[in-house]
Amino acid sequence: MADDFIMRKIIHVDMDAFYASVEQLDNPELLGKPIAVGGSSQRGVVAAASYEARKFGVRSAMSSVLAKRNCPELIFVKARFDRYKEISKKIRKVFHEYTDLVETLSLDEAYLDVTVNKKGNPSATLIAKEIRQRIFEETGLNASAGISINKFIAKVASDINKPNGQKTVNPEEVLQFLEALEIRKFYGVGKVTSEKMYGLGIFTGRDLKQKSLEFLEDNFGKSGSYYYHVVRGIHHSEVKPHRIPKSVGAERTFSENLSSEIFMLERLEHIAEELERRLKKSNIAGKTVTLKIKYSDFTLNTRSKTLSYFIADKHLILETAKELLYQEELQNSVRLLGISLANLNTGDVKAKQKEETVSVQLKFDF
Repeated sequence: MADDFIMRKIIHVDMDAFYASVEQLDNPELLGKPIAVGGSSQRGVVAAASYEARKFGVRSAMSSVLAKRNCPELIFVKARFDRYKEISKKIRKVFHEYTDLVETLSLDEAYLDVTVNKKGNPSATLIAKEIRQRIFEETGLNASAGISINKFIAKVASDINKPNGQKTVNPEEVLQFLEALEIRKFYGVGKVTSEKMYGLGIFTGRDLKQKSLEFLEDNFGKSGSYYYHVVRGIHHSEVKPHRIPKSVGAERTFSENLSSEIFMLERLEHIAEELERRLKKSNIAGKTVTLKIKYSDFTLNTRSKTLSYFIADKHLILETAKELLYQEELQNSVRLLGISLANLNTGDVKAKQKEETVSVQLKFDF
């Protein structure tokens, strides 16, 4: 890494099996048992699984039928998002005791920039340990953490010693850590990409580092540049306290598959109303409408159209969604429909919220 490389002290905090852990916390009878948060019906989907259930291969986004097949003793619990939000608020309050540079990714996950922090503590490792202890005291729940010089490495590191652990990758350890890392553990490398990389002889960070920028861009497009830089420890993304959404959407999974376009239009009208409500709440509009269709065989299809003007009105959203629905023939009966709006009018806000970066030397107390 270059001498003038911008480094920060970043902590990635990730709650352990958050939804499932909350259910076990509130109902001690569930402690130590395999549970899944979600619906147990034929069309149900697992939103979260306890570590006891994960041992049987139960994972989030898995169909409830398959989850039950993998783990016959699996206990299904209905999701209680109001309760999860209540606890998440307590967790965020703990974060802000240490820094205002908190980027919330979801109810159970966040980045913290503690390069300069409210406690005046030079050690990000000790801060992470203290935060995890404070979360446990406030909520009774365990969290894991990753600590390093940027968001990418901190994110990867937080998964190393899960559950209820943490991993620090010091500045001088970054390159060795990334070279030894299995390619499927690189954040941003999913199942499809990892399989493609295997076919190209890329199994670890060391293999990835041996490939030229040109080779990676030829094979992975724009993502090639991302892979080329992160394996060298370069990731410039700052912790953004006010994350500006790239898109806003709403979707519905149906209790019965829909095969009639008339019924689909009726559902799309309700979805457009919900999307309008969310847009108005955030006072934003967008130009690109995307229709999401998930078929009964779980295959996914998306269709998009970009307008020459910003919209937020449900009628305009619905008209564009209808056009996209009729764009091509449906392949099967439909289990889910969704509409999202991207290309949002948030450019001015983004400029106002640009943050100052902190530049430090290569070796410093971590």
